[in-house]
Amino acid sequence: MKRVVAVVITAGVILLSVGAGVGTWLLVRRPGPQQPEISAYSHGHLTRVGPYLYCNVLDLNDCQTPQTQGELPFKARFPVQLSVPEAVSRAPWRLLQVYEDPANTTSTMFRPGSRFAVTIPSVDPQRGRLTGIVVQLLTLVVDPSGELRDVPHAEWSVRLTF
Repeated sequence: MKRVVAVVITAGVILLSVGAGVGTWLLVRRPGPQQPEISAYSHGHLTRVGPYLYCNVLDLNDCQTPQTQGELPFKARFPVQLSVPEAVSRAPWRLLQVYEDPANTTSTMFRPGSRFAVTIPSVDPQRGRLTGIVVQLLTLVVDPSGELRDVPHAEWSVRLTF
């Protein structure tokens, strides 16, 4: 009988210790705010990437610059499918398509809530091969000369490899 009581007490102490350890871990862990990720897919390859630049929209001097850049292998005959999360799509956002000659970069603006995904040809007949895509969330600022202009407060980047 004493042996059974000792086993029960030991098991109880072990369970309480494990419970206390798990409870402490849950209380002290700091998951932090999760930053949105974009994803790009082409012919069996998928990349998800967090922001390259992520600033406080009310204070553009308060930025995190992880400089994360995704990489997506692709073939010329298959398009790139870009997906943005709701946190991006519910705001006005800009898509930059960068080609072999960066002077041929194109820019497309999307209204809030209008697009979650975009299909992009990997080769443009006039511009050549696509080498990268950039997604930007914009903030209007007044520059030193008094002009109103848009500046990215968050940016995601994917490099395309042929």
